[in-house]
Parts: sequence; structure tokens; C-alpha cells
Amino acid sequence: MESQPELPSRRLVVGRERAAARAMLKGAGFTDADLARPLIGVASTWIETMPCNLGLRALAEDVKRGIREAGGTPMEFNTIAVSDGVAMGTQGMKASLVSREVIADSIELVCRGHLLDGFVALVGCDKTIPGAAMALARLDLPGCLLYGGSIQPGRFRGRDVTVIDVFEAIGSAEAGRITDDDLRALEDVACPGAGACGGQFTANTMAMAIELLGVAPLQTGGIAATDPAKPEVAAEVGRQAVAMVRSGRRPSRYLSQASFHNAIAGVMATGGSTNAVLHLLAIADEAGIELTLDEFDAVSRRTPWIADLRPGGRYNAVDLTRAGGVALVVQRLLGAHLIDGDAGTCTGASLAAAVAAAAATAPERPGQDVVRPVESPLQPTGGTVILHGALAPDGAVLKVAGHERRRHTGPARVFDSEEEAMAAVAARAIVPGDVVVIRYEGPRGGPGMREMLGITGALVGQGLGDAVALITDGRFSGATHGLMVGHVAPEAQVGGPIALLADGDAVTIDVDARVVAAAVAPATWAARQQVWRPRPSAFTRGAYARYARLVGSAARGAVLSADA
Repeated sequence: MESQPELPSRRLVVGRERAAARAMLKGAGFTDADLARPLIGVASTWIETMPCNLGLRALAEDVKRGIREAGGTPMEFNTIAVSDGVAMGTQGMKASLVSREVIADSIELVCRGHLLDGFVALVGCDKTIPGAAMALARLDLPGCLLYGGSIQPGRFRGRDVTVIDVFEAIGSAEAGRITDDDLRALEDVACPGAGACGGQFTANTMAMAIELLGVAPLQTGGIAATDPAKPEVAAEVGRQAVAMVRSGRRPSRYLSQASFHNAIAGVMATGGSTNAVLHLLAIADEAGIELTLDEFDAVSRRTPWIADLRPGGRYNAVDLTRAGGVALVVQRLLGAHLIDGDAGTCTGASLAAAVAAAAATAPERPGQDVVRPVESPLQPTGGTVILHGALAPDGAVLKVAGHERRRHTGPARVFDSEEEAMAAVAARAIVPGDVVVIRYEGPRGGPGMREMLGITGALVGQGLGDAVALITDGRFSGATHGLMVGHVAPEAQVGGPIALLADGDAVTIDVDARVVAAAVAPATWAARQQVWRPRPSAFTRGAYARYARLVGSAARGAVLSADA
């Protein structure tokens, strides 16, 4: 048995010289008995601006109950969250990716400032998951993440719906395919309560990824936010966190390149969000593990898409849980030797052992068709590919799950902001064959690398989803589907080739060749380069300005430089 490590909190609360600190803590309601136990942070990302994190305030009480039952003392604190779905299509969306870094920093500061022995992070909407995972890896403290869970699907005219249906219905209304009354009726029922967006969009993709990565206990995230089983799951996570602290099990002991490849395989097998590329690169950076963009493509080439989940497939997150959950996906991949079952996890069990335990208590539901056998996949390779080429020398990301086009060549329709592009889409100025190019929306140029779900949803709603392509140095929502290339690097703001494109240039996206390129004569390209200048930023002070100065390339996770 491992000996109990010295707890950092002892330096905070033990000794005559710490009497003033104890006095303050007693003023907050803690007793001598509380302060004699391990002090475990409960980092909540509860916020009232979205359904995604709305249930976390109550869930924190269950985690704290579990911590107390296991002999620890919980100390709850809050950090921020930004709703991608609410902010989408506005200047507010610039805050989303920036918030990931603020979340990581704020958790770090509370844990370091109060010498906490470990922590549990309660996460929901998109950036709270990677932000908390980055903090866990950076601090290297015992602890884990708990995903608050998916929203239940809404019901609209006899079918399940999610918020992506609303985004696409906006385009349908603009195209005259549905009425404004139809749109309002859908809007009223699409999000029926607490929980994160219901498909295999970014939140559910990252919730799965952190379980395969090992920083969240397996099968804890799949329980929906309003499921009656969620409180006891949360309490058990609290108990496990105390055990992690007592054993000194830190992320550096189980995070490895194999862990990250496992997480990538889970994303590829479920047709998950392209944002996982950005976030896993950033978490690996915090863990000191070398991970490159091309490793995502290598894993994708060998991993079949087997989970029939929206937006590329038919089912929602709650359907996956009913079918057997994340453990069923992992079980399929383990059986085909596509992931490493020996990789460790936060609980101390190997991934393979965790899957075996989960399968014993929640076996595959007979007759389910949400997760297919590896031998009969939805497609033989993964849901995301990495492109290079003249327009993306450092790489770009494309989701291929859910559409069959492998090649597209068309004239560029170039826009220097999301708003310019959306105005053209709303005016029905985009026609079949076009390649919509949206630039100066990268990490630095945005700043903040906005998602383009409003535009992609509108294009699909207008019936153009299979007839046009889109290229951007910004990002896409996990709900996006179609031939949409994002994360183009280098970005326009630093002089990447996307900055030099002009209307009418013939742009080619070739999935099989993994290429995104433009037919522009070298002399023309050179002449454009000579006159190009970076765009002045609208932000000279505050968080956006600091972020723009410090952020790096999307090809390396859009992480902040520690040197600047």
C-alpha cells in the first residue's frame, strides 16, 4: 500500500503561526475537525447564462457530500463559463476560447493560493472541460473532472430535436422553407432544461475524451444532467477524489502519449467535434507531452467511425448512454486493438479494467444500433482529417463524418469577418459551387477564433450544405457538418496564405490527398504578399488585447506563451 503523501494544506492550517488563517477559515464555517482532514477544492463552473452549466450548483453539493463521507473537507469555489450557443454569431463569441485560458488560470490560482490538496472540477459547456483539464495537468494535483451531463432532447412534431435544429431552421426560414411561427415553435422546445447540447457536439465530445484520457472516471459524464442517478454519481466522484488525494495519484503518473491517442481515437470513432483537436493539443502542452497535429490524422486513418451520433449521425448523447455509454465505445475499440487498455486513469485502474467494471454494471443494451461493431462501421476511418497544402502549410482540420464529398473545387468568396459572410448568406448571395472563405477570425486575428455555426447552419438550412464548401482560420461548432475546413494555419493575421486569397481564386479541397490549395500563379501570390499588411486590432486594452499578444497557432492548440 502506498504511504499517504504530505498534504500541501498542512502548511496552511497547522502550527501556532497559522492561527490567523484558522481564524479566518473558522469564520467561513470550518471547524478544527474539518481543517484536520484533506482540503479538496470543488471548482464549479456554474453560471446562469445557459442551460449547459445550470445544474452544477446543485451537483456541487453532492460532490461535497461524497468528499465528507470519505473523510475529506470540501471547499467550493467558482470560475467562469461562456456559452458558445448563446454567443454564437455575435462579437460575444470572441470570449469563448479566451475563457478556456481564464478558467485554467483561475483554478490554478485558487488551488495554489489556498494550498489545496486536490480538487474536483464540475464542467459543462465547451471550454470549461478543456480549461479544467489544463488546470489539472498544470497543477499536477490529485483530482478529476465531472461532466454535468447532456441536456435531454426536445420534442418537435414527433421527433427529437437539439439546438442545432434551431440553427439550421434559421436558414430554412430565411429561404422560405418554414415560417417564422415554425421557427418560434421549434425554439420554444429545443432546449427543455439543464444540460449541455445534446449531440456529439463539443461538450459531449470532450466529456468522452476526458474519460478516455483518464482525467474523469469512466461512465460518469454520460449520465444526463437531469437524470435521477446523477447526484449519486457525483457523490461517488467526491469519494474517489479523497482516495486520489490519500494515494497521491497525480496526473503525471497516468497521462501519457498513449492516453492522448486513446482520447483521439474516441473522438474519431464517434464523429466528434473538431474542437477536440485544439483542446487535446492544449491539454497535452500543459502535461508536457509532445502531441502534434499529424498524430490526429494518423489515429483517424486507423480508427473507424462506429457511433451513429449527431450531427453526422442519427442519435443524441442520451441514446448513447442508454445503449451502453462511453464504455461500449471503448470496449469496441479495445476489442479491435485500436486503443491502449494499459493506459492509466485517475482512479488507479487501467482503462481496460475500468471498461470491464463498467460493462459488468451497465452492459450493452440488446438490439441497440447506436454503436456499431468495428467490422461494420459507418465509415472505415475516423470522423476528422488533417489537411495541409498551399493554403494551410501548418495544417487545417476537417470533419468528414456525415458527408460523402471527398473533393470540391470552386471559386473563392472571400470575407474578412464572420459578419460579412453572414450578410452574404442571408442575402442568398452564396451559390452552389462556391468556397466561402472567412479570415481574420483566427486565435490572434479574431481575437478568440470564433465558431461559425450560425453560417454553416444557415447554409445547411438553405439547402447548400452539400453544394458549397467553407474555409476559415476560425473554428466550427461541434454541431457543424459539411465540407467545412477550419483552424487554417498560419492564420491571416500573421500573414498566412489565407490572407492572400482573392474573390474568384479557384480553391480545391481534396480529402483523400489531405490537401487544401488554391490555383494562383506564383508571381500573383508574391505580388499580393508584398502589399499585404496585418489588420489593426479593435482591442488595445483588456483581456482580448492581452490574449491576441500572447496566443499561439491553432496548429499547436492556441495556447498562450509563457515568455511574452
